[in-house]
Amino acid sequence: MAQHTRSRAAYDLLSSMRFAVSLLTVLAIASVVGTVLKQAEPYPNYISQFGQFWFPVFEALGLYDVYHAAWFLAILSFLVLSTSLCIYRNGPGMLREMRNFREQATERSLQHIQSRAEFELAVPAAAALDRATQYLTASGFRFRSVPRGEGGADTLVAAKAGSYHRTGYLLTHCGIVVICFGGLLDGNIPLKVLQLTGQKVIETRDIPQSQVPPQSRLSPANLSFRGNVNIPEGTSASVVFQNVADGYLVQDLPFTVALKKFHIDHYSTGQPRDFASDIVVTDNETGERFERTIRVNYPFIHRGVAIYQASFADGGTRMQLKGWPLLSPRVAPFDVAGAVNQSTRITSGDTEIRVELSDFRPFNIEDLTSNTTTSRVEVASVSKKVLDQLGSGAADNSKKDLRNVGPSFQYRLRDAQGQAREFSNYMLPLQLDGAWYLMTGVRSNPNEGFRFLRLPLDADGRIDGHMQLRALLLDEKSRAEIGRRFARNAVSGSTVSVAMRERLAESAEKVLQLFALRGFESVGQFIEKGIPQAEQEKAADVYVKVLEGAALEALQLARERAKQPPAPFEPQTLRFVRDSLTSVSDSFAYGAPVYLQLVQYEEIKASGLQLTRSPGKNIVYGGSLLLVLGIFAMLYIRERRIWLLVKPAQGKMLLAMATNRHTLENEREFERHKAALAAAVRD
Repeated sequence: MAQHTRSRAAYDLLSSMRFAVSLLTVLAIASVVGTVLKQAEPYPNYISQFGQFWFPVFEALGLYDVYHAAWFLAILSFLVLSTSLCIYRNGPGMLREMRNFREQATERSLQHIQSRAEFELAVPAAAALDRATQYLTASGFRFRSVPRGEGGADTLVAAKAGSYHRTGYLLTHCGIVVICFGGLLDGNIPLKVLQLTGQKVIETRDIPQSQVPPQSRLSPANLSFRGNVNIPEGTSASVVFQNVADGYLVQDLPFTVALKKFHIDHYSTGQPRDFASDIVVTDNETGERFERTIRVNYPFIHRGVAIYQASFADGGTRMQLKGWPLLSPRVAPFDVAGAVNQSTRITSGDTEIRVELSDFRPFNIEDLTSNTTTSRVEVASVSKKVLDQLGSGAADNSKKDLRNVGPSFQYRLRDAQGQAREFSNYMLPLQLDGAWYLMTGVRSNPNEGFRFLRLPLDADGRIDGHMQLRALLLDEKSRAEIGRRFARNAVSGSTVSVAMRERLAESAEKVLQLFALRGFESVGQFIEKGIPQAEQEKAADVYVKVLEGAALEALQLARERAKQPPAPFEPQTLRFVRDSLTSVSDSFAYGAPVYLQLVQYEEIKASGLQLTRSPGKNIVYGGSLLLVLGIFAMLYIRERRIWLLVKPAQGKMLLAMATNRHTLENEREFERHKAALAAAVRD
């Protein structure tokens, strides 16, 4: 008996409206989370977004893949069960009520209905009854007539209209069941079972898809999946990758999709306006080929798999680079060849560095102000007293300026310990404050913005002049000659002793030696440690003037060794020298011993496709239609019931009307029926 009671209580709970509404509320909250938080992203993205504390919390809650989480699927299952039991429990009674005319109503019960009226019959009862039923039929009511009273002398007409509003309850609940069932289909419960039993294992290694073991691959017959793949022009793919937890699964496709051509149009701001892919789909079983052009929101569907245009990327652009040493007295550059998504190795001194080319952009619309004023590479502890002496060449006060700055490429330099920094270099020079520079950005963390280093161009619009000057500034063997030249030219035409010239030359060598250590940082530290604070500003001014003069002599010496004519002594030359000093100093904080200059490229585009098999999609659409129809029926279909009790012996007719909702419209309708029926029983 107790077992029966518990079973009945469980049945009542599962089939109750409150339980179903509670489940729907939880699902609604979960759906909001699944909409706001981007789903099925690689775990490093979530770690970067939420941090080490909240990441495991949200992972335990399954928020990174809400719609496939075990608790979400369990709620869907319980909701299907609960709503089905509600239909089973209440549906038959509603169907009976829809068919019921309530002809059992008594005169006493009709007298208690609020909307009622009584008429004197001015015509025979049969005629009045005939007129009244004709009016009810014309007004859209269906009715039944039953005899009442002793010997059946009286007649009760029970009429109804709008009783199908109760189908709204059934349609709404059926819609919920259908929607949840479609969600369970797309939840791919069979795959969850295979994962729980260990038959399918998430792959976490970064290996080619051809090396992924069978237990991490899914067959083309997989019930439901959603995966992404990037296909370069001229290549094809027969698999997609599904991000699952901290790894992935490889989904084999029932066809091969090849990319013939990728098209992209841009707005004047550089943002993509439209992109499309010319694809060829080849069926693996029949060999049949389908050539289609897909766009965003216009997929191609084959064998139940929808191919969506989702994104675009670089498909392996081949680049020719020139590597310039930054921290050594070497002048000559070296050639580097590579392609996006590939890596190559270069040598800097005794150190081998791996270059990982990650992206290429054919053009960029940039705000040059934001890229230069706030993003210049800064040395951590440079004395402000030194930088203040450099004038306009040390800071950028330019106004905001949006321009297409041409191609750029991104890469990472990884050392032997596995540490890496990311760089972004522009191919074309940029004009800032009247001078031309090559720009190279650096960042240590993907969440940071790039900080840019300016490399000034010489009078011929080349970087060679700056690199020649940089090499001499860092060349220990050339400092003595630069110092002698500086001393000779600084005191030319004056009667200065030899000893004074030698001390001036030694001062220039000392400043160059300090600068070659860490740029302005080492010069500033020397001033701050070795000179009283009251004299530091004056000393900084002297040191900067000596450094600029020595650098100017180094420039002339570099051009002489390169068999070039001397640089004219004019403001542009002094600006170039100052910019070069700033660039060399910032190079120590750049984080790389080389600068890679893009010389030429062969662009190869790639299309990002999302392939989805969603058997529950159309089922969910059908359930949504049922839900809308059900809500419409409940809100806009009014049930009205009218009873007419004709009493020939008393010469009277009683009218009563009831509705499922009390509104002003019901009162107006009752008055209309009352007036029409009163007229029908008059002579």
